[in-house]
Amino acid sequence: AKGVSDAFRILEGRWKMLILFHLFNGHPMRFSELERAIPEVSQKMLIQQLRQLETDGVVDRIVYPEVPPKVEYRLTAWGLNLCPALDAILTWAESRPGP
Repeated sequence: AKGVSDAFRILEGRWKMLILFHLFNGHPMRFSELERAIPEVSQKMLIQQLRQLETDGVVDRIVYPEVPPKVEYRLTAWGLNLCPALDAILTWAESRPGP
């Protein structure tokens, strides 16, 4: 049961799954691109969720030494391993019987 609770702890949070879906194509995204992709999320919440995903080893934060600094986010190799599971969740959701 510890594995299940660990997995849910890593993925809990209203925006984490959406962030992951936007990073699944494997291309790094800048913070501003993620903001535009998920307009309903506040800047503070997006920062918080990204930091948690980074701390848990799901997302890498890449800082380029430029002026102004350029920061991008991408899935780690371990984060990319989650893709088939999230594809399965999408397939499951799409199979929902209609009313």
